[in-house]
Amino acid sequence: MSDHNQLSMAPEMPHHTETSTLEGKNKILGFWFFLGAETVLFACLFGTYLALRHSTMGGPTSEELFSLPMVAAATVILLTSSLTSVLGILGMHRENVKTMLFWFGVTVLLGLAFLGLEIYEFIEYVHEGHTFTRSAFGSSFYTLVGTHGSHVLFGVIWITTLIYQGWKKGITKETAPKFYVASLYWHFIDVVWVFIFTVVYLLGMIS
Repeated sequence: MSDHNQLSMAPEMPHHTETSTLEGKNKILGFWFFLGAETVLFACLFGTYLALRHSTMGGPTSEELFSLPMVAAATVILLTSSLTSVLGILGMHRENVKTMLFWFGVTVLLGLAFLGLEIYEFIEYVHEGHTFTRSAFGSSFYTLVGTHGSHVLFGVIWITTLIYQGWKKGITKETAPKFYVASLYWHFIDVVWVFIFTVVYLLGMIS
């Protein structure tokens, strides 16, 4: 069999709209560099928290504050939202606008549910005397978890604006890279939350 026939029988590589142009590829590559900088930011916040988590200044400790059921529920919600964003990208790859927008809409709703639980959690902690200025533990905790929460809020707003763009323009070489990098961003904040759940909450309840 000739080389030409062998090449013609080879399976075609999937064509994805988000990487169909040089601009789209550059956006994705640039976003990976951005996520690298975000990783350094959160690494610094984690290090600060670990150094200060026992400095309660007579205030409530992590063992007294943290409630595993509520934090576990928030974790399940956020991890589920990561799955729905994947389903949204799969819909985009199939050029199914309705499926893509539906799953990204579910992602936004789950993100809002997560934020609602986090706000409720913070209110409960304040009632227990765990405030930002009460101790170094409080300052480092709210800075770390609050920074993550602000990233979730930004992601919710960002994806909401993209849903509007997708509804107006559909799946194009301009909109596809935006949805793709937004999905990468959402996965990133989910991964950060897994570390927060482990390092802050689980470690805090057993130490």
